[in-house]
Amino acid sequence: MPDYVVVLLNSVISFVILFIIAKMLGKKQIAELSFIDYVVGISIGSIVANWSTDLDTPWQNYIIALVIYFIFPISITILERKTLSLKAFLRGRPIIIIENGKFDYKNLKKSKLDVNDVLGMCRDKGYFSLSEIAYAIFETNGNLSVMPVGKQRPTVIDDFDIKAKKAQLEKYVIIDGKIDYSYLKMLDKDEKWLLNRLQIKTKKQLKNILIAFYDVKTDNFKLHYKKRNSN
Repeated sequence: MPDYVVVLLNSVISFVILFIIAKMLGKKQIAELSFIDYVVGISIGSIVANWSTDLDTPWQNYIIALVIYFIFPISITILERKTLSLKAFLRGRPIIIIENGKFDYKNLKKSKLDVNDVLGMCRDKGYFSLSEIAYAIFETNGNLSVMPVGKQRPTVIDDFDIKAKKAQLEKYVIIDGKIDYSYLKMLDKDEKWLLNRLQIKTKKQLKNILIAFYDVKTDNFKLHYKKRNSN
């Protein structure tokens, strides 16, 4: 069989396999890709590109490599759902860069951004003054989330004789059935306090909580359950 025919067949077959793998891994916008997603995407693309023009390496080797890169991100996703600390290690945590209109220099350095980067991202969100920002959080996908101060929220409070409430950053002490011990530490609380307050006595009850938000001001919890009537 002529080489150009082999290249043509390899290209078609590899494209079809790549398309199937991409569909199975799911859709994501470029801005939403994590570092792992990005690396896996580049690796799979490189494997497919080499396969198209490689006339010497057995095609089975490329299939094995693609299967490995297909299984790898799925396995990591499953492990991340079971362990918050592993997810934080692999994908990182959101970083608070601006708090109450002031830069947190330590977190700014941790984010690998500089002041101009952050100010530009704030302007892109429509905020041109630090005094308008309560919190600016650098997300794990590379985006900047901005929480405005009370008077800059969509409702034009300044037009009324109403005192705006101070913006408050929500602290999720439980996410997908897992206790976030770093937030508990920030709140100067422990696991026993949390379980007692929420009257959690079994692991099943804990796993049933999708999100638990603790309001420091009111000392109350807001809970979102996976199933309402779970014991």
